Amino acid sequence: MAKHQGGCLCGAVRYSTDAAPINERICHCRLCQKAIGAAFNARVLFRIDDVTIEGPLATVNTSPDLKRGFCPDCGTTMFSRRDSAGIIGITTGSLDDPTFFRPQMHIFTASKQPWVVLDDGLPQYEGAPPPG
Repeated sequence: MAKHQGGCLCGAVRYSTDAAPINERICHCRLCQKAIGAAFNARVLFRIDDVTIEGPLATVNTSPDLKRGFCPDCGTTMFSRRDSAGIIGITTGSLDDPTFFRPQMHIFTASKQPWVVLDDGLPQYEGAPPPG
């Protein structure tokens, strides 16, 4: 299995995993837009136990069950995690090699910015995706 590594802009925080992703999605919700500072959050989901994070880390709860992790020095947002579900979504922009990213769908498109055109043929969901 390919090793996925990444980190923040200044290099103080690094993460890695040998695991295969659970899923790969592009989220257009307003929370992601604000947290990432962009029109959407392209992210790769892993089990928390499969990801190792090293270096100083700051977190903020952006909803009751969602914690986002970022570098306290440069501010790079690297993940969002749900401890109750045991999952962590790594931001693809923080990966050393984001070219492996193959999104499977767009979620929360009801909040999509009007100038973002989705013509990639991927499934689109106005809210959360269906279970499974």
